Amino acid sequence: MRAVALPATGDACPCGQHNGKPRALSYVQCCGRFIAAFDTVPAPTAEALMRSRYSAFVLQDAAYLLATWHASTRPAALDFEPVPKWLGLEVRAHQTTGVDAAEVEFVARYRVEGRAVRLHERSRFVREDGRWYYVDGDPR
Repeated sequence: MRAVALPATGDACPCGQHNGKPRALSYVQCCGRFIAAFDTVPAPTAEALMRSRYSAFVLQDAAYLLATWHASTRPAALDFEPVPKWLGLEVRAHQTTGVDAAEVEFVARYRVEGRAVRLHERSRFVREDGRWYYVDGDPR
């Protein structure tokens, strides 16, 4: 169940993705297409999946997060308490580590209960049947 309203048409995507222009892509052009149509429009790369998962965290979309989490490490449920205020995402690196494996290094910033937090992680992803899934990550 989603607890936060979806961005309005034309609103910048929470992941902050740019397309070579100073303005961020809209949610609909960027992560929204993957989140809204997970069954038919899978993220094409591990980086795109990671960005869409960040946006899903911002939107508190537990269904999308669980659907894109690999079954081998997926939790039974997600709890968004306390609710963080997400401040931004920086993708630092993306590399293919095998035919159907990749890693994405990122820094996500957020504030929770007035305290600033910086999550720096190298996440691992696998592709199965044409879909990328988050497996796990190593904090940096």
